[in-house]
Amino acid sequence: MASISYNSQLVQMAEKNRSILCFGLDPVEERLPASIGGTLRERIVKFYSSIIEALPSEGQSISALKPNYAYFAQYGWEGLQALGELMDKYRGQYTLIFDGKRGDIGTSSAAYAREAFDFWKADALTVSPLMGEDSVRPFLDCMNGGKGVYLLCRTSNSGAADFLAAELVPDDKPLYISILRKAAQWGASVSPPGPAPGLVVGATNTDDLEKVLWEIERTGQQMPLLVPGVGAQGGSASEVGKCLRETLRSQLKLQRINASSSIAYAYQKAKTDDYIGAALKEIATLNKSIGPLV
Repeated sequence: MASISYNSQLVQMAEKNRSILCFGLDPVEERLPASIGGTLRERIVKFYSSIIEALPSEGQSISALKPNYAYFAQYGWEGLQALGELMDKYRGQYTLIFDGKRGDIGTSSAAYAREAFDFWKADALTVSPLMGEDSVRPFLDCMNGGKGVYLLCRTSNSGAADFLAAELVPDDKPLYISILRKAAQWGASVSPPGPAPGLVVGATNTDDLEKVLWEIERTGQQMPLLVPGVGAQGGSASEVGKCLRETLRSQLKLQRINASSSIAYAYQKAKTDDYIGAALKEIATLNKSIGPLV
């Protein structure tokens, strides 16, 4: 999919699957159904693939998968092998957003970029921008090859209030607005100039999400958002969908609203052994709550 821009890929996937829902893959061994046997690697792969592969037959859809590297890496080689197998299985079918939250000095970032895009062959990567442009530049350079970059901007965790939402002197704007403005500048500075990187903006504070969307409109650029925090973290898919349509409707198909454990472990909340059916029901509920793409 590197022959087209990442933004074009997002739009095409949204139109193909009639959804902007992203399914986050955060395996927790203790929460895997007891009915799934085998090694841990086999159990993780079977758990997620059985849900994903049931989607078309049940008329449900997602448009992206977001494997969280830490959740796989905590299980060592078995977890990493499961990650590789899942990414290989669904590459080309869904946008693969590698949630690695990378960011280091320039040479280290260049190595992380090769890991994400050459080794894992991800379509996009989450990146921490707080070390500045030289740490982000190696990731931005990959965008001209059709890859996507999401900078952590206004995250969904409560601790984001400590720094990301803190007001800065001299213009009394929160740090996340400064990150957004820098992202717009960095996109314009790519050689040749390309689209701005995307942003991670949590669903748990729709007031801040709305401020981000209005600021994106002010920049005049297209900036895809990855919006986590729906479901288990308390964010509302319907409120996020409404916010996206009301403030930046023209870019709706670029956005991805992520839900992870609320989909994967819906069977536990529903108190049923049918983990596939429970996950599909949750996906249907989320898509309906997000609303139409037109």
